[in-house]
Amino acid sequence: MKHTNKQVLSTGIKYLAGALPLVMIGPSVLYSAFNNQDHPLYIAVLILGILATFAAIFLMFKGIMTIVKALFD
Repeated sequence: MKHTNKQVLSTGIKYLAGALPLVMIGPSVLYSAFNNQDHPLYIAVLILGILATFAAIFLMFKGIMTIVKALFD
């Protein structure tokens, strides 16, 4: 019976911990951008929100895949 690789598991948890603030920040920034479309910095805030949202999705995917790899490899 194999045991869980704790170092890889902790790396996956760190990825998920990094994604947690981005999950809250990304949609909030997008909502703020769409409510202030007449502001001169609309495009910059919109791009920032999109990047934060995609970073959260990427970190969640990478974290879950790393945890699965630690448990089943």
